[in-house]
Amino acid sequence: MISVTSLPFPVMLIDETQTVAAISPALAGVLGSHVVGRHYINALRQPITLEAIETSLRSGQPLQTRWLGRDGARDTTWAVHIVPEGRRVILTFEDRTAAEEVGQLRRDFVANVSHELRTPLTALQGFIETLRGAARNDATARERFLGIMERETLRMTQLVDDLLSLSRVEEGERMRPVAAVDLGALVAATLGDLEPVIAASGVVVTLTDASNGTQVRADANQIRQVIGNLIENAIKYGGSAGVLNINLDSATYHRGLRSEGLALHVQDHGPGIAQHHIPRLTERFYRVDTHRSRALGGTGLGLAIVKHIVNRHRGRLVIDSTLGQGTTCTVILPTI
Repeated sequence: MISVTSLPFPVMLIDETQTVAAISPALAGVLGSHVVGRHYINALRQPITLEAIETSLRSGQPLQTRWLGRDGARDTTWAVHIVPEGRRVILTFEDRTAAEEVGQLRRDFVANVSHELRTPLTALQGFIETLRGAARNDATARERFLGIMERETLRMTQLVDDLLSLSRVEEGERMRPVAAVDLGALVAATLGDLEPVIAASGVVVTLTDASNGTQVRADANQIRQVIGNLIENAIKYGGSAGVLNINLDSATYHRGLRSEGLALHVQDHGPGIAQHHIPRLTERFYRVDTHRSRALGGTGLGLAIVKHIVNRHRGRLVIDSTLGQGTTCTVILPTI
């Protein structure tokens, strides 16, 4: 007979006296080896699991239940398979934590998307009802409502575009780009594309390029998207009629990359961001100021897209900010 202690997966054997007779090394790492020799109630301690064991012993039938654990600061979820053998019971534990986390991420994502779409859709429905009723013959109100409806429609379109973009980036994140790209030239070209946006904002943009034509291995379209997102964010949230500094350093060794890289800094001089927000800025739909972001047309996905693109390029994204002094977003990409 194979000993429980020789099995490579989490297993527990409960004997006829309802005592934990043996556990595998993998389970000892979860529960601790001290549970051996204890009554299984004291070893497992969770009512739903204990009730399933008792039911399985009474019926003689295998059952499955859950056991919730803790791994440092992380909650864990285990599927427990209960197999009775006379008055003895064998429990096998299957770690379902990753699957539970993926499921929670999916539920949160659906809830966030639904919330983001519900607000403009509700507004559109209300305006349509008003235009069909009280404002049917009010030309001034009609023009005002149509303008708001147009803005809400554009915001929903931008949200769908960003969702599709995020999906495409995530799909190809494991595939590292192979094309050689002159990052300085790409930054200059992107600024040219954004000239109408920059002019309309009244922001003064300065570019300092010390890269000397150094190339990076990159997907030009995706890096252009990164540059555009960072500049547009800085214009939106850095304060209108302000100054935006874009600096591209010379190639140097970066400890975070463990190789030589180029650093691109996008620095605004706006109100800045409180430190407790910074670790969460790249989360999907996370906003420092929800009302202001929506009013400015933000979808809450821009920095999430930036993060995934930078990850695909094996680069680093660093955000530094001081309240009252502005924010600097730095993208570091490995050089060729």
